[in-house]
Amino acid sequence: GRGNAAFKTPRNNAPKMAERGEKGHSQWLKLELKLVADVGLVGVPNAGKSTLLAAVSNAKPKIADYPFTTVVPNLGMVDAAEASGDSGSGMVVADIPGLLEGAHTGVGLGTAFLRHVERCRILVHVVNGDAVDPVGDYEAINQELELFNPGMVNKPQVVLLNKMDLPHVREKVEDLKEKLLEAASHRRIAAISAATSEGVEAVMHRLRKMLASLPAEEPNLLLSVEADEATRLAAERERRVEVEFLEDGVEYGTKEDGSV
Repeated sequence: GRGNAAFKTPRNNAPKMAERGEKGHSQWLKLELKLVADVGLVGVPNAGKSTLLAAVSNAKPKIADYPFTTVVPNLGMVDAAEASGDSGSGMVVADIPGLLEGAHTGVGLGTAFLRHVERCRILVHVVNGDAVDPVGDYEAINQELELFNPGMVNKPQVVLLNKMDLPHVREKVEDLKEKLLEAASHRRIAAISAATSEGVEAVMHRLRKMLASLPAEEPNLLLSVEADEATRLAAERERRVEVEFLEDGVEYGTKEDGSV
């Protein structure tokens, strides 16, 4: 109802009357804060995601040689235009804390971290080349993404095999890349060393081209999206990602089905 201010007049500056208010409505709302980034770095703990973010931006995430160094997501601004000679603005990269098997059920605060991945336009899967089973780690994280939100498995993804600076990893890098190619549904795979920045600048250049080829606004693929619709949207998005990943002078072209 209207208060006494509504009945104020030049002669009555403080009216002692008001209307009775009608019964209102109340409800509980659950709000979730989700980071909005162009690129999201995902992977198991201690894969080198924070090291990569620090190498490509001015962000200062905590870096140490033990798992779960990162306990909150970190954001960094990559000036891709200056680094690679591209035109246009830079891109925002989010460092998502390491995920564990069972993250979609809340293991290791997984659900708190996975929700930030939903708003990233491109996922960069950082694989620890020094792990006991790098390919198994890659498959486990992808499974967690799908179990948390089936729509996320359709996001454009790039796989980076990290820690090439270690001699024993460099010796088996070609074998690991072949196994990752078999496990992945695309050929956007490259080997890098975040610690020494080897191969990092080329990857940032290609990520900038991928972003430029994507639509301005990504579809919001939530759990309510039908499976066939999610597949159609993924196929449409893949057709727009017209970028070739070059690594060690080898050109990864397109498959017969049109994917790269």
